[in-house]
Amino acid sequence: MPKLNISLAQMTVVTGNEHRNVETMRAMVAEAARRGSQLVILPELWSCGYRYDNLSAFAAATNAGAFSEMAAAARANKTCVVGSAPEKRGAGINNSAAFFGPGGQILGVYRKIHLFGPMGEDRAFAGGLAPLNLDLPWGKTGLAICYDLRFPEMFRRYGIEGARLVLLPAAWPQQRLDHWGALIRARAIENQYFLAACNSVGEAQTAEGPTRFGGHSMIIDPWGETVIEAGGMPGLYTAEIALERVDEVRGRIPVFQDRRPETYGLDDIVSRLEL
Repeated sequence: MPKLNISLAQMTVVTGNEHRNVETMRAMVAEAARRGSQLVILPELWSCGYRYDNLSAFAAATNAGAFSEMAAAARANKTCVVGSAPEKRGAGINNSAAFFGPGGQILGVYRKIHLFGPMGEDRAFAGGLAPLNLDLPWGKTGLAICYDLRFPEMFRRYGIEGARLVLLPAAWPQQRLDHWGALIRARAIENQYFLAACNSVGEAQTAEGPTRFGGHSMIIDPWGETVIEAGGMPGLYTAEIALERVDEVRGRIPVFQDRRPETYGLDDIVSRLEL
């Protein structure tokens, strides 16, 4: 599959109002399908927002709650859907990005590894234990969520494993919007793959009080060029990417071929820090 049509569903998430957020999600996925999208990316915690006092009311297994709504939307519109929602697992809750195929089948779940302490996420959620790089019709595709963007080791691992695309649902605040754009572009350039990031937008009540999310969802190509970038308004932003661009860029500057991991001493550094 040389080309892939992607829609970024830049939503204003209404805190604690799952019914309204589900309605918005359904409408956006249907419109994305009408535009011919094979993949729709939703923001982080799209179903309930970043407030923890009633988080358990919105947490569900991946075959229920917000996840079942995503599966139904994928199945009804014959398109892939990915987005983050609270997942109930045993006694804990994870911030989980589930990927649903066009038949509504779940193809993988990534549980957020890096939890954002300044918003109390580390007190509300259990941390994930492993990255997720899916084999999909258009090639290997890595999943990450929001704060993960600040940890380049994870994104480099995806590149080493052959990822051609990484998907990032997010809830990134307006006040750090400069970091958002710089980090997305850096991760795409240094790993020479497409990075498609969908942010929420607008003001919402969070665990830390009123927060304005920055929007500017975007797709950056392996050379660091902007395929599409949203502004600060809610909406569905759709673009087509050509996956052969990955091979072209990696052939131009063979970063992975020229790596010399034996000289970096990272394992030794980690061992010393753990002593």
